Amino acid sequence: MSMVRHRAASVRVLTGLLVTATLFTAGCSGDSDDAGKPTRTPRPVNTTTTQTYDGPTALTVDVSDMSFSPADATIKVGETVTWEFDDKAPHNVQGIGDKAMGINSPIIKKGEWSYTFTQPGTYRYLCTLHPDMRGTITVE
Repeated sequence: MSMVRHRAASVRVLTGLLVTATLFTAGCSGDSDDAGKPTRTPRPVNTTTTQTYDGPTALTVDVSDMSFSPADATIKVGETVTWEFDDKAPHNVQGIGDKAMGINSPIIKKGEWSYTFTQPGTYRYLCTLHPDMRGTITVE
């Protein structure tokens, strides 16, 4: 019986260490050279804010009915995408992969959040609360 308790305690400690290491690694990933990366316009954590952005708004993505519409779109370098949130459930916009790391909105139920794309490429994103909600912005 003592060996079973010891093994269970060891598994709990190991699991805790793995979770801590994973969180630490995730927080430390990336590089300090921000040159050439897309810029992000920070938004206050507020559910009904509106803000004016420097870049031209090329595209508005509606976040409603548990989907992004349009889900896939193409814009030009320097243009801004604005996600307009209006749904019964809260959502966010989170970039997928290293190239899209700067895309990281707060969780919003009603309101908007914008991001200006400064580099060409394909940027995939999703709602972390509803991972089936996905989209792609192609920047030419």
